[in-house]
Amino acid sequence: MTTKKAPKSKSKPQNRDPLAREHRFNYAEAKPNRFARQIRGGSVAVLLDPDVAKVFKDGEAVNAVLRALMATMPLRDPRR
Repeated sequence: MTTKKAPKSKSKPQNRDPLAREHRFNYAEAKPNRFARQIRGGSVAVLLDPDVAKVFKDGEAVNAVLRALMATMPLRDPRR
């Protein structure tokens, strides 16, 4: 009597690339940043909460209020 050996299951090849295919950036479809000209050197972008964004319509308004607030603050030790 002969016994058949069970066929070995084929293991799936392991994907060594940690990024899935759908997460790869396609540079051929990239478009220029339409806001790049508005950003000045040394600028920092921040995300405003929706309630704050309703009050301050643009960066100039936000900067004016922050500068007024800065004028009321004690000077900070530059060594810290």
